[in-house]
Amino acid sequence: MTTSTTRTSSGELSASASRHLLLNMTPNGSVGTDGDNLFVVQRGEGPYVDDADGRRYIDGLSGLYCCQLGYSYAAEFAEAADRQLRELCFSPLWSASAHPTAIELAERLSRIAPVDIEHTFFSGGGAEAVETAWKIARKYHALRGDPGRTKAIARRGAYHGLTVGTLSFTDDPGLKEPYGPPAIETRFVSHTNRFGLSGELADDAAFTARLLRELEDVILAEGPETIAMLIAEPVQNRGGCITPPEGYWPGLRTLADRYGFLLVADEVITAFGRLGEWFGGDRYGARPDIVTVAKGITAGYAPMGATLVGTKVTEVLNRPGAILNHGYTFGGHPLSAAIALRSLDIMERDRILDNVRALQDHLATRMTSLKTLPIVGDVRGAGFFYACELVGDLDDGGFSDTARAALVADLIPRRLREAGLLARVYNRAAPLVQIAPPLISDRQLLDRIADIIADTLDEASARL
Repeated sequence: MTTSTTRTSSGELSASASRHLLLNMTPNGSVGTDGDNLFVVQRGEGPYVDDADGRRYIDGLSGLYCCQLGYSYAAEFAEAADRQLRELCFSPLWSASAHPTAIELAERLSRIAPVDIEHTFFSGGGAEAVETAWKIARKYHALRGDPGRTKAIARRGAYHGLTVGTLSFTDDPGLKEPYGPPAIETRFVSHTNRFGLSGELADDAAFTARLLRELEDVILAEGPETIAMLIAEPVQNRGGCITPPEGYWPGLRTLADRYGFLLVADEVITAFGRLGEWFGGDRYGARPDIVTVAKGITAGYAPMGATLVGTKVTEVLNRPGAILNHGYTFGGHPLSAAIALRSLDIMERDRILDNVRALQDHLATRMTSLKTLPIVGDVRGAGFFYACELVGDLDDGGFSDTARAALVADLIPRRLREAGLLARVYNRAAPLVQIAPPLISDRQLLDRIADIIADTLDEASARL
């Protein structure tokens, strides 16, 4: 079964897009007949997508970390959607009103969520889920008579969304500065990337101790009574699939308990099997108060976000007379909820987590082998989520302008696509090649992905 639409060629679609469509994170003026053609994905099948001109690619990014199940379950999702729409097309989760599908999904999520997470607040996507986490944290502290907790802590290089609120937790001046001062006062602490570190910091215990000591110093400098929450991804996406050292997440829990702030795990990317677990934090001993999810919750078949909230927090939010004055019109939409429930059914029935667990060591071996290439400085990741950090022609491992333009901006992304692989190539402070293949991928497909990356980076190495 495939998903498809009947349209014209990519050139015609590109011209139309230049006249009518504004794209995310794109120099829109370059799209169209007078600029570069738009890459138009028209249909999907299994782990593959076809462009508007009929060329097929391995979807090495699962859409954008969304399509956990690939593209061959359309009939099942269509059946779930048809049943829901025939029964109820819309009803809001608003003012003591709900509908059965959202209630069922919230109950289902509580069964697979981290310990003590029992409630779900639905939204439309990941940024909304993170924004909700912040507002719930502020409400929680205010209801407890602690309204002075108005600051957040996030990690350097982190990305948590592009709404005005979530930009505060996103550490990227290029994304933030055009929109003025951040809405929320946020302090940034070190992420967990050990690339380039040596000596005792190569040891998990020493590295964890340094990270937690730095965090505690920031908490004390700001004043513990001013900190509302700390937000972090179990594996940080921006910067290249940065995994934590052993003991890091339990250490975060200890500091959150000691100083009274809430611990938020941003699992917009890492939940629903990406790391071989329902929630990626489970892999690292995380015990968050709040978890944010989106993307994989519906396997990309519908938009949805959710903020999962622990009992410590909901016991305060649910005090008699307290009102959670926050919401989204389409949060928990019946159609999206029905799609999410069917996705969970399929993942359990087809043992999708087992597939990731069975093949993750093989993928790790194949990706780690790329470190033998001169252009690859580091390989890191977990589950079906990996990145190669590239090193260039300068003595410090950086890229000259000439090498960056020729290799990172041009040759590497072009060769990957010519070989039939969609991967993410970052051309920023830390040049990266990143993959997050569909969780249905078999050993042969993972080998093909690794082979394409190896051939491409081997050519790039030869040109350094």
